[in-house]
Amino acid sequence: MARRTARSAGHARIAPPAWLTAGLRPAPAPVPWAAVVRAAVAMSVPLAVGLAAGKPAYGALVSMGALSGVIGDTADAYRMRVFNIAVPQLFGALGVTLGTLVFGEGWVAVAVVTLVALVSGMISSIGAVASVSGLLLLLNAVVGAGLPMPHPWWKAPLLLTLGGLFVLVLTLLGWPVRRAAPEREAVAGTYRAVAELYEATGTAAYDEKRQAVTASLDQSYDLVLARRARQHGRAGSLVRILAQLNVVIPLVEAAPAAHLRAQLFGPLPPAIPAAVRELADAVEEGRTGTPVLDLPTPERPAEKAVDHALRHAAAVVHKADPDVYNVDDRLGRPAALRVRARRAARAVLFSEASWRYGLRLALCIGLAQALVSLVPVPRSYWVALTVTFVMKPDFGSVFSRAVLRAAGTAAGIVLAALVLAEVPRGWWDVPVMAVLAALIPASSAKGYAFQTAAITPVILLLSDILNHQGFDLVLPRLYDSLIGCGIALVAGYLLWPESWHSRVGDRLADAVADTAAYVRQAFGGEEDHGGRLRARRKLYRDLSTVRSEFQRALTEPPPTGPRAAAWWPLVVAVERIVDATTAARIRVDHGAAAPDPAEVAAVERELRELADGLRGTDTLVEVRAELPGDENGVLAPLRREVGAARAIAGPDLR
Repeated sequence: MARRTARSAGHARIAPPAWLTAGLRPAPAPVPWAAVVRAAVAMSVPLAVGLAAGKPAYGALVSMGALSGVIGDTADAYRMRVFNIAVPQLFGALGVTLGTLVFGEGWVAVAVVTLVALVSGMISSIGAVASVSGLLLLLNAVVGAGLPMPHPWWKAPLLLTLGGLFVLVLTLLGWPVRRAAPEREAVAGTYRAVAELYEATGTAAYDEKRQAVTASLDQSYDLVLARRARQHGRAGSLVRILAQLNVVIPLVEAAPAAHLRAQLFGPLPPAIPAAVRELADAVEEGRTGTPVLDLPTPERPAEKAVDHALRHAAAVVHKADPDVYNVDDRLGRPAALRVRARRAARAVLFSEASWRYGLRLALCIGLAQALVSLVPVPRSYWVALTVTFVMKPDFGSVFSRAVLRAAGTAAGIVLAALVLAEVPRGWWDVPVMAVLAALIPASSAKGYAFQTAAITPVILLLSDILNHQGFDLVLPRLYDSLIGCGIALVAGYLLWPESWHSRVGDRLADAVADTAAYVRQAFGGEEDHGGRLRARRKLYRDLSTVRSEFQRALTEPPPTGPRAAAWWPLVVAVERIVDATTAARIRVDHGAAAPDPAEVAAVERELRELADGLRGTDTLVEVRAELPGDENGVLAPLRREVGAARAIAGPDLR
């Protein structure tokens, strides 16, 4: 037994650390079969057409453009998919044009691609579509500067754009019959998440279910409002979906009060989550008519809040034609286009983070492109290509992505070697490409390493059609990937000390300060339900961002990863403070006595001190906070949550 224990300890010592292997475990995600079929068709058909026309290189370029469309097709709503695919294709066309014009030009190529990298990095901070656009701008510039393209210069961007448009056409085939289906399914999914939340009230699973509700609510509002017409009358079906989504908010607001009630008096009646699930089915099926609700008689303020929210939701969900002038879309509707453009320009030009990332990316790409263009060593565009993928900041940790990129490329090159060695070039490329392309969406959901392993053989096969190197390009591409990962690690990570530190603390401090403002707003005397609602939605979005940053930081090597892990209890504590505030407000709205203003001010003061302390230290310091008040009042749970948060971390005022 002792030997077995010692052997197990020895295995534990030689096993790789968890932060290094986290990305090598496949995520439990379903296979998106529609995307699999679409990718196979979009990337194999252009090859077949090119071979039939005697222009295989043209077919390869169209397939390369289709690859960009397949990678960028990440939205659900059809309107957003048009935007997500079409806009990045324009940037990709500009990138390959610039790259083609400087192909083989030495220092000129280095300067142009480096400048493109600076612009790409800076615009990536605007948002998701801008990030993909920046990626394709740089990606295609690197490819254009590294591979011989057909003449004249306009052919390559035209062919690449055709590939992206082909993906867009395939994507929109279902629009006539499924016009609003993605939005309905998303909203129905939000209702089902709320039903699971009510089932979890009073249990340890409540926090996890609330996080799922927040994610589902964010996704639904993004789908319904991100590209919605500004005038209600132009989108009648979306107005109804928006009304159904808005009335789920009171149910979400009542959940914290229901959770507190369940902790004190036992679980909620099963009829409540069952009624929410029935609403989800009605939303998804588009049912109308008079709702039939069999709910228990409410007695306590929390029960009255749930009953009122559920009956109101049922009335709106089953209503065929909601009043278009009474549907509030301010919860998630983006600002006017000119306002967003002004904000984006200001964020790009005057943000320190934007310039810092742009310069980091430009430095890495400049080194990679100089190695390719100036040093008399047979290196290829694959070096800069690797740097481009590894250095995307919104895709995760640079360090972990470099490790995963190396691992995924090695696996992909093994597959590419089999294809290039055993499959003759020509018509056999078509079925092979169909199979390889289908693996991209199937593996992308599993993780970055798996996506890299799927994309690598596709790009190598297309590159071989363009430059006819065959099996000889396999090992050099592996070496190029390792060199690119090394450049990213040294010039993009080690040389920038802020890369070693987590940003969880600063972002969490902002969320705590906003929570203090939310407490004041909830009990400040002025009745502004819409303002409170928007403040709460913003808080949960911000905390969701903190969670994402936390997950990214966990994949960093020590000391960053372990230091970030220490913040986790405080993230949970802040979420519970927001819940406790909402629960208290709901109880007051349904009959409980309002709290003393001095008690509210004391809670707000403690939260602001906590926010200031988080900004001033990287080390968590326990602080015992005394918050006297009515132990039977509505703010008693909130005071306990604030005290728990201060006990985890705060400014050292002892």
